[in-house]
Amino acid sequence: MNKFLVTSCLCVLLIFIPYLNIQGNIHTVNAEKTTPSHARWGKVAMQKANEKYPSAKIYDYLHVKREQKGNHSVETFKLWLNENNKKFEVIVTIHFDTKSEKISKIILQRQDTHT
Repeated sequence: MNKFLVTSCLCVLLIFIPYLNIQGNIHTVNAEKTTPSHARWGKVAMQKANEKYPSAKIYDYLHVKREQKGNHSVETFKLWLNENNKKFEVIVTIHFDTKSEKISKIILQRQDTHT
């Protein structure tokens, strides 16, 4: 009878322990995902590369740098493309007004890789 009582008590405890709100043992962390400021410009860079090289697939890209020159900023990206098993790189520079974010020019420079 004692074994049955002990076993029953342990089972009840195991069932209800997760529902106990013990303040000292519960740690909740809320982390917000932040989108980098260059993400918007990365999408523009990939869109322009797709327009110029429609049959190529972008398989990787890198945000190289952001430069600020007075009221204007320049975002630079490096994209790796593959077209008919030929890989090449495209450097995309996006020039825009820092405050309004209006694009003034976009330059694409193709660099063939020798592999």
